[in-house]
Amino acid sequence: MKAFCRDCFWTGAAAPPRCPSCGSPRIAAHPELDRLAIAHMDCDAFYASVEKRDRPELRDQPVIVGGGKRGVVTTCCYIARISGVRSAMPMFKALKLCPDAVVIKPDFTKYRAESKRILGLAAELTPLIQTLSLDEAWLDLSGTERLHGAPPAITLARLQARIEAGTGLTVSIGLAPNKFLAKVASDLDKPRGFSVIGAEAPAFLAPQPVRILPGVGPAMVATLEKAGFRTVGDLARADRKLLADRWGAHGLRLSELAHGRDTRSVNPNEARKAISAETTFNDDLSRLGDLEDRLAPLCERVARQARTAGVAGRVVTLKLRATDFRIVTRRRTLPVATQTAHTLFKVGRELLAREATGQPWRLIGVGIADLVDAAEAGADFFAEDERRALASERSVDALRDRFGPGAVTSGRLLRARGTYREE
Repeated sequence: MKAFCRDCFWTGAAAPPRCPSCGSPRIAAHPELDRLAIAHMDCDAFYASVEKRDRPELRDQPVIVGGGKRGVVTTCCYIARISGVRSAMPMFKALKLCPDAVVIKPDFTKYRAESKRILGLAAELTPLIQTLSLDEAWLDLSGTERLHGAPPAITLARLQARIEAGTGLTVSIGLAPNKFLAKVASDLDKPRGFSVIGAEAPAFLAPQPVRILPGVGPAMVATLEKAGFRTVGDLARADRKLLADRWGAHGLRLSELAHGRDTRSVNPNEARKAISAETTFNDDLSRLGDLEDRLAPLCERVARQARTAGVAGRVVTLKLRATDFRIVTRRRTLPVATQTAHTLFKVGRELLAREATGQPWRLIGVGIADLVDAAEAGADFFAEDERRALASERSVDALRDRFGPGAVTSGRLLRARGTYREE
């Protein structure tokens, strides 16, 4: 099999312009199509797509998920992207580019539920699923041909169809020999894409900018470009020893990636490094009490995510962004790990008090890092006050699960509600 139809699943040894069985132009073709098994699945404009599905009148309108005059774009639909709107763009800039956009505040409870549905369908095909976020995951379908009666490519295309039929949402698939190339491939033909990268990877990567490589952020891009490495091909042609001398193990890793090589396996148990949440204010805040009001709901959100994931954090992190966009981060290592808003807020407000000296701030964030498995640690893992707080917060979780997120709240949360934006 060198080609197949993504609509009726006809297979053939060559790629016709249209399917000879159903006439569809959606033909996937590649010389290695029946041998590759590592995939990256990425939901198409996920949050915006969920909102459009639930509000059909928005189908042909530009939609931005975000909110607040001081906020940033969480995500946007493809119509908004035509105008130049992008994720993480300041809201004022996005609305200047696309003034007719419909702006919708994020509903993460709804997005998490849809993510669970989609990943549940994928889990029926293979246990080897490694999630990156609510809307993307790697899958390894090696050795599943006999189980599913088809090579992984066909199985993945059928999964696409099931997701779209069952949820009203679409995903794009990248198929490749490794995780890096699969992730690159999934972004080539969005939305509803199915792209394959195989042995041609070095030639395909050569003209790409170095920022396409994982672990190469804006600072590293500037460093590489200053050193004369503007494209992936520049890195591929470079001497490995030179890269190692300059950037150590990271330099060797860049060399491997530049040649399209990636030895990482799809690991469902790979530890999550941190959990965090942040909010951008509608107006700058400087008073400690006002900042604490915005900190409290973020602590609740992070703590509940930790409890849901069954992890606890040994490090509490605080993030502040000044009006000149300078970012201040503070960390504190705890004597025992936490998964409660009680401890998060207690430590977070102590870190905050040292910074809230009258200077205006535009954003605050809180998180936990150095995560450990709470279940494996056992009951003695937590200090007595942490155990009491944990029992109380789990009771609140149960009430909210049964009666809705607004069933239990606090005066501080009521003050903050409606005046902050989660990102």
